[in-house]
Amino acid sequence: MYFRLNPKMRKADLCLSSEGAEVILASSSDEKHPPENIIDGNAETFWTTTGMFPQEFIISFHKHVKIEKLIIQSYLVRTLRVEKSTSKEPVGFEHWIEKDLVHTEGQLQNEEIMAHDGHATYLRVIILSAFDHFASVHSISAEGTVA
Repeated sequence: MYFRLNPKMRKADLCLSSEGAEVILASSSDEKHPPENIIDGNAETFWTTTGMFPQEFIISFHKHVKIEKLIIQSYLVRTLRVEKSTSKEPVGFEHWIEKDLVHTEGQLQNEEIMAHDGHATYLRVIILSAFDHFASVHSISAEGTVA
């Protein structure tokens, strides 16, 4: 038997700019390391914080999505919180995930988080603390489907 897959049901990396995601707010910006680097699909590029914590960024999907897994590549991040919103505007965020990350000297932190109740139109990622004065986020990947 042959079944056609519903294109809305295909799993994709919902956080890629090529999938329509956009960083609409970042608490700090460095022209050499802008927040858009988080969603460009290249782990060699990154967004860096400016030394004070907490630091945050908001990703807009511009559509309603269901996230099943998050993968965050970062450096020197100690505590990370992820909030989500299903509103049409970036308001009404609810606490979703909070993790203490392991310090990986000289290597990227690769944090894979299986997501429950991952319906969102926006994600707010907050770096609550770091292992140093500066931290960086190289990529955030959200595996899931358009709802």
